Amino acid sequence: MNQKLRPIHCIIFIMLQVVINLFYVNLARAEQIRIRMATTTSTENSGLLNELFPPFEKMFSVKVDVIAVGTGKALKLGENGDVDVVFVHARKAEDNFVEEGFGVNRRDVMYNDFVIVGPEDDPAFIRGNDGVEALTKIFYNKSFFVSRGDESGTHKKEKELWKIKDIEPEGKWYLETGQGMGATLQLADEKQAYTLIDRGTYIAYKGKVNLVILCEGDKRLFNPYGIIAVNPKRHPHTNYIHAMALIGWVTSPEGQEIIGDFKKGGKVLFHPNAYE
Repeated sequence: MNQKLRPIHCIIFIMLQVVINLFYVNLARAEQIRIRMATTTSTENSGLLNELFPPFEKMFSVKVDVIAVGTGKALKLGENGDVDVVFVHARKAEDNFVEEGFGVNRRDVMYNDFVIVGPEDDPAFIRGNDGVEALTKIFYNKSFFVSRGDESGTHKKEKELWKIKDIEPEGKWYLETGQGMGATLQLADEKQAYTLIDRGTYIAYKGKVNLVILCEGDKRLFNPYGIIAVNPKRHPHTNYIHAMALIGWVTSPEGQEIIGDFKKGGKVLFHPNAYE
C-alpha cells in the first residue's frame, strides 16, 4: 500500500516545491532592492542611462529608480534624504553639498561642454568661440533667448556667463521655461531663438530641431559631471551601501568604457574622466 502511494507522494512534494519556489520568487520581486537616484535631464534625455545602468542592475540584483530634474532640484532631493545618490553637473554646488554635510564620496564621472545654439541666419551675429561675447550681443540685439530658468546646472552656467558682464537678462526677448533641456530646446526651435545647451543633449535632439551650433570652444563652457552619495549620518534611512556600489560601477573601467562608447549619430556625447 505504501509502495503504491510513493509516486503520488513524490508528485505532491514536487508540486509543493514549485508553489514554494514561486512564492519566494514573487516575494523577492516584491522586495527588490531599489536605489533612488536624482540626476539631470541631460543625462536622462541623452539615453546614456539606458546603457549604463542595466549591467549594474543585473550584477547587483537591484533597480535604479531615476528622478530626472535640474541639478538644483536634484541636490535638494539629496539634502532632504529623498534619494540615495545624486548625479549632477554644477561643480560649485556639488562642493557646497558635500561641505555642508549632505553628501559624501563625490567622484568625477565624465564631461562634455556647453554650446550656444540658434537659427542658421544668426540675427545677433554671435558666431565664434566666446560665450560671454555671444550672450552680450544677444542682449543688446534683444534677440529671443530661451532659458531653462530652473536652477539646473545649465541655468547656473548661463547665470555665471551673464554675471561676467553684469547683465541681468529680462524683457519680452528673454523667455524662461522652468523645464528640462529637451523642452527648452524645442521651444527655442519654435521661436527661432538662441539657447545654452550641453552638447550631449543637442546631439541627441539634433535631428528634431533646426537650430545649429553658433558658439563653442570657450573654456568657460566646460561641463563636468559628478556623482555623490547622500550622507548616511545625515539620513540613516538611505541605501548607502548600494549607492556606493553604483558610484563604484559608473567610475569603474567597465562603466567608463560604456560612457566613452555611447554615441548618437556617430558622435560621442560624454567623455569619461574618473581616472584623470
